[in-house]
Amino acid sequence: MLFEDLSLSKSIQKAVFEEGYLNPTPIQEQSIPIVLAGRDLIGCAQTGTGKTAAFAIPIIHQLHRIVGSSKKAKQIRALIVTPTRELAVQIGQSFDTYAKYTNLTQLTIFGGVSQNPQVDTLKNGVDILVATPGRLLDLQKQGFIDLDHLHTLVLDEADQMLDMGFINDVKKIVKLTPKNRQTLLFSATMPIAIRELAEMFLQDPAKVEVSPVSSTAETVEQRVYFVEKTEKRNLLYHLIKNENLSNVLVFSRTKHGADNVVKALRKKDIPAEAIHGDKSQNARQRVLDAFKNKEVGVLVATDIAARGIDIDQLPFVINFDLPNIPETYVHRIGRTGRAGNGGVAISFCGKDEQPYWKDIQKLIKVDVKTITDHPYPWHSGSPEATPEKPKNSNRSGGAHKSRKSNASKQNKKRWY
Repeated sequence: MLFEDLSLSKSIQKAVFEEGYLNPTPIQEQSIPIVLAGRDLIGCAQTGTGKTAAFAIPIIHQLHRIVGSSKKAKQIRALIVTPTRELAVQIGQSFDTYAKYTNLTQLTIFGGVSQNPQVDTLKNGVDILVATPGRLLDLQKQGFIDLDHLHTLVLDEADQMLDMGFINDVKKIVKLTPKNRQTLLFSATMPIAIRELAEMFLQDPAKVEVSPVSSTAETVEQRVYFVEKTEKRNLLYHLIKNENLSNVLVFSRTKHGADNVVKALRKKDIPAEAIHGDKSQNARQRVLDAFKNKEVGVLVATDIAARGIDIDQLPFVINFDLPNIPETYVHRIGRTGRAGNGGVAISFCGKDEQPYWKDIQKLIKVDVKTITDHPYPWHSGSPEATPEKPKNSNRSGGAHKSRKSNASKQNKKRWY
């Protein structure tokens, strides 16, 4: 399918064409017609598959028809709620891009910065509001936000909002919206808690799940190192230096752990930065920009902060700490191997994390290459290693290789 086949307004088609987009991704191809039909929707797809465009483009199409060239005061007709500031900024930028040939306006609001500029824009009126839960409820309590005219509510990265404890805030936000709204719920993973959330807030929703949460991209080569917990920092340095790794995204389970990894790398003259919730908005954006511009070779992030990282050509992801939720592993390594590019996902597994690794293996059903030739292996009780395979034969998801769409090979650029 081509973008032109989706019967969207010429204004949107022009904006998207200028971005070089040719073919919709599967989540977009299936979701856009459903959203245009006015149905509630549950969308589940891995990171990097274009979920933002899947809801932003049809929302813009709908609102452009509703608002038209009206000179009446603008009212909030679409609300997108997302858990982090970085994600909010990204989504806002996407709306600006796709709506640039319409008269629609959007505002992105989040905490950690002065509310005054946000309030000034709200007073002038906006059509689309992208917000983090805390700042949204704060400004609503102050009387600066009116959701009575809302047409569409989007809960983006719903799984992370639950993990971050936003469930009560989400319930409060939903109560502020009209009952006849359209509700769209998007998530990279779909645990039982998300399904229960959907039953509470959505009415007879359509479901789009373009890729099982257990699948990992075929373009990602996966490796695991069984390493003594106390030697993880040394192994990280060893790999970066000996394999000449750059543009490396490292996942840490905690904020404190991320900071410690950065300190250890800097002591060995490796340019590294951390990004997590304790950093100010300006500091987080500065670090992210430096990483994207390749001024910093290693970025250490917590899972939540990493949801705001959108880089098409990220060659290396390292799980310094294994996640205790298997689906999170899939989401993490989905940061590499995007848009048809190759990538390498490396995991460090300490003895205390072996149960996590077993759960991950059960989920992904992939024989991940075990690297035994390194200086910091387990001193005892080493697990049975998976035999190393030839370099080009251990792409993750090899068992599912036949499922790869021929169309995806032809797309030079996807919507992300």
